[in-house]
Amino acid sequence: MALIADPYELLVRSVVDYAIYMLGPDGYVVSWNPGAERIKGYTGDEIIGQHFSRFYTEEERAAGKPEAALRTAGETGRFSAEGWRVRKNGSRFWALVVIDAIRDEGNLIGFAKITRDITEQHNTQLALLEAERKFRLLVQSVTDYAIFMLDLEGRVANWNIGAERIKGYTAAEIVGQHFSRFYTPEDFTAGLPSVALERARAEGRSESEGWRCRKDGTRFWANAVIDAVRDEDGKLIGFAKITRDLTERRESERHLEQSREQLFQAQKMEAVGQLTGGLAHDFNNLLTGIMGSLELAATRIQQGRTEDTGRYIDIAQSAASRAAALTHRLLAFSRRQALDAKATDVNTLVAEMEELIRRTVGPEITVETGLAAGLWKAKCDPNQLENAILNLCINSRDAMPEGGKLRIETANAEFDQFEARQRIIPAGQYVLLSVSDTGMGMPPEVRDRVFEPFFTTKPTGQGTGLGLSMVYGFVKQSGGEARIDSTVGAGTIVRLYLPRDDGEEIAEEASPDSPRIPHARGVHTVLVVDDESSIRTLVGEVLTEFGYTVIEAIDGPAGLKALQTNPQIDLLITDVGLPGGVNGRQLAEMARQSRPTLKVLFITAYAMNAATDTEQLAPGMHILIKPFTLDAIAERIRAIIGEG
Repeated sequence: MALIADPYELLVRSVVDYAIYMLGPDGYVVSWNPGAERIKGYTGDEIIGQHFSRFYTEEERAAGKPEAALRTAGETGRFSAEGWRVRKNGSRFWALVVIDAIRDEGNLIGFAKITRDITEQHNTQLALLEAERKFRLLVQSVTDYAIFMLDLEGRVANWNIGAERIKGYTAAEIVGQHFSRFYTPEDFTAGLPSVALERARAEGRSESEGWRCRKDGTRFWANAVIDAVRDEDGKLIGFAKITRDLTERRESERHLEQSREQLFQAQKMEAVGQLTGGLAHDFNNLLTGIMGSLELAATRIQQGRTEDTGRYIDIAQSAASRAAALTHRLLAFSRRQALDAKATDVNTLVAEMEELIRRTVGPEITVETGLAAGLWKAKCDPNQLENAILNLCINSRDAMPEGGKLRIETANAEFDQFEARQRIIPAGQYVLLSVSDTGMGMPPEVRDRVFEPFFTTKPTGQGTGLGLSMVYGFVKQSGGEARIDSTVGAGTIVRLYLPRDDGEEIAEEASPDSPRIPHARGVHTVLVVDDESSIRTLVGEVLTEFGYTVIEAIDGPAGLKALQTNPQIDLLITDVGLPGGVNGRQLAEMARQSRPTLKVLFITAYAMNAATDTEQLAPGMHILIKPFTLDAIAERIRAIIGEG
């Protein structure tokens, strides 16, 4: 009868990934499985009866490690360790070794020994530890970046030498402290540290630039990045924080921008100087027309021949309007003009101008429009936009002496950061107005200069070169951008990107058919402050005509005295630039300290240092640009008084 093999013996003999064998109480091998032969290189015939110590390295045998392992297993029941072992061919492998004591009725009868070759795992672990060591050394050696870890609550967990250099704290001083101490007091009060940490927790990263504080209290401009750190299972275990000191770069960029602006202003002033003679000639011609017409009108009135006075007055008004237009162009170019920016429906403006444009360019040129549906409103001065459109259309007309096609289009445009960098334009939402023609076009060297002040390709006397520079200045002053593309023989397109208005709808103005100024009910007093006597007289005449009491002042101190001695003043009309050490804006602010509801109308032709944008004016304050007509100031006063 055949003996049935022990199933446990069959199991052991089938294992090839583990060396499983028996030792006698004295450590000699008494059994050997295929796994042991594969791992250690000995056959059963070669090793059975040999002492297991031969698997140890010479160093460990000399140190008595085999005997110590057996002794531990005999005393405690098990010995477990990792270490180098030796194959038959002398090569070494890293082994995980377990020796279990085998007892029969309490008596030690031998040992069961299991050995596994884990060399690959050991080498991988060593490589990982070495990589971590090198990475730690790398991070610690970086001096230009503060690199450190935060725990889940935002406390500093480690600190590199760059962090110590930039922020001033040693590792001993800062580890365990909350990272919010690097923020300025105002940012801390605003909760920015918590916002940054929560953004990194929710989105994986938070990046920002701003002022940060060093240990000594000084501030530096920093780029700060916080990245969420997760383990292999995706669990958040902390945050990696990198901070870079950009103070020097920021200052350099600021100085560079200032230098560019100074250079640009110097170039403009040089250009103004070069054209001073021509401008003086133009203004002298206009003044001659004004003065001569008024003189003739006065003479005819004295002669009793009043039938011609209307014609002379029309000539004077026409010349004055041309002078005002030239002044507006110069101010828009220099960005010193006060713009009345408001929500502007560009489609409506273009549609209302279309007939004027057709008459201006002539019948030889076909005018087309492509007005986008759902167009946003633009934030700009509509009057200046009209001038800009007309200038562009006149330029297109001059580029098509034999006729052609002029097209005006509108569209909404939105640029993210990537698109904005490509187009060299600030990111945001814009209303795009483009004017294109099929004219002669321009070579690159001309196209690149068309926005320069006083640059013109027209013959002497036919152009000042202010048209396109005025357009450029107006668009830039409005917060937008202007771009031009042109190809010789294929035409030109100018694109104006005007910032989108995101404010509320503006109420419709009162009908122009209503009375210019409501007659005063009871006693109402208006203070007019201007150093130009003719302006004080004209404004005073308009107000007096409608029943208001008018007080005049020649400068800021005189206006302040009038306010102090006349408590019944209902409206202050003042120039912005006043002599005497108190300008119009300061005068209005002083007046409102005691009369918070006093209505104010600024009249100005040059307002570099005062509030010249309606967004910057307090409620109840308004602005009107010189030169203005009496109808214009009458309508403005009517609207102000009508506020209640």
